[in-house]
Amino acid sequence: MPHTIISEVCEGVADCFNACPVGCISPSNLKNKKGTDYYWINFDTCIDCGICLKVCPVEGAVIGEERPELQKLKA
Repeated sequence: MPHTIISEVCEGVADCFNACPVGCISPSNLKNKKGTDYYWINFDTCIDCGICLKVCPVEGAVIGEERPELQKLKA
């Protein structure tokens, strides 16, 4: 099951983006409610390796389940 980046929690640190072995994480061209950049995961290409969850320094920004309603894509 793919992981999810919660858009409103993500702070755009990019550790997940740099660590993803399959390149399924992309930056959004929007800001979240906190005014920070954020990333999103392409569920179709995520291999559920969990590296994003392990490297993210932002508590609760990545969860280990597919929850598209919590993740906004780019505009």
